[in-house]
Amino acid sequence: MGTHAAPVPTTTIAERVGELVRIPSVNPGQAGPRSGDDGERALSAWLADRADGLGADVTVHEIVDGRANVYARFEGESDRVVTVDVHLDTVGVEHMTDDPFDGRIEDGRVYGRGSVDTKASLALVLTVLEELKAEGKRPVPTVNLVGTISEEMGGLIGATGYRDWLDAHGSRIDQLVVAEPTSCAPVHGHKGGLGLEVTIRGHAAHSSKPHLGANAISAAGRIVVAIDAEQERLAGLTASTAVGNGTVSVNEIEGGLARNIIPDCCTLYAGRRIAPGEDPDTVFEQLRVLMERAASPLSIEVILANGFGSAAFYQDPDTPLVQLLCELAGAEPDVATYGSNALRYPDIADEIVVFGPGSIDQAHQAVEWIDLTEIERATDIYRTWFRSA
Repeated sequence: MGTHAAPVPTTTIAERVGELVRIPSVNPGQAGPRSGDDGERALSAWLADRADGLGADVTVHEIVDGRANVYARFEGESDRVVTVDVHLDTVGVEHMTDDPFDGRIEDGRVYGRGSVDTKASLALVLTVLEELKAEGKRPVPTVNLVGTISEEMGGLIGATGYRDWLDAHGSRIDQLVVAEPTSCAPVHGHKGGLGLEVTIRGHAAHSSKPHLGANAISAAGRIVVAIDAEQERLAGLTASTAVGNGTVSVNEIEGGLARNIIPDCCTLYAGRRIAPGEDPDTVFEQLRVLMERAASPLSIEVILANGFGSAAFYQDPDTPLVQLLCELAGAEPDVATYGSNALRYPDIADEIVVFGPGSIDQAHQAVEWIDLTEIERATDIYRTWFRSA
């Protein structure tokens, strides 16, 4: 019979968060001179090695270019199966005013890129599993600790890979937590999204005779005005859930050959956030038609970014996992403005919650940090969850 081991101190867990921060894992799509281009590879290897040392059944699943998801299965005492999905990549660091990878502990915080988004979750979940092993115990549910690549940029291909791997193995999850900084409030809904990559074709001419050309930038301007009007329409709708209405905006635009040439081409990118109840295919088609009409008589090509859109993530806040986490955290159910890997998991789990320590307001900042009290709070919640029937 196992003994009851003393809980790992919060300061020790914080040191482990710092250790993970010191393993750069910037998404290759946002890599730069300060980050290098190793992506998540070193962190994937670290997780696989650490989980193997704890006796987990470890699968390393290469997704693309040597970048691998890691699936660590810790057998439980019951037939309940839960997954904690922690994305391994971080956003870029080139804009950071702080040392991005020092992982220092100062003023009751751990600093560095990924500290709040989401290396603290990885560190504390492993800590809770280590505590159980030290006691000679197993978690009550079987726990899948999943490290996924490419959440920050690249179409959530890591989450897609895990979903497809589960499908191929005929596996299903009872409860799934997607680790994100939610201040330990269980998030039960957020918007989906799609991107539209638009190319406008015109005809070049000398700028002294604009009537001989067809100005692609002018057509792009009309598209921008039409998109702004569509956003006003969406904002005036009555939201069906607490997640709110869909939104749309033009976020990138590029065009022009020279200052004395009527531009024959212009490209732009528009992003559309999808509210619960909206169908991404229908939304894409509506926006395609809107843009074509605005650009007329010029022709345009509209491509769906990444090849697909994502419906919103939403479930009833009264589900047992949401209510359990509310009770343990002393928090109310919440919704989020950002997206997460939950968008790829609607058919693989009975319950899904986005949950984790720290505030999203600290994520992606020029100085990123997480408060030690949030680490302690989340660790206690996972201790209870992994030990509960």
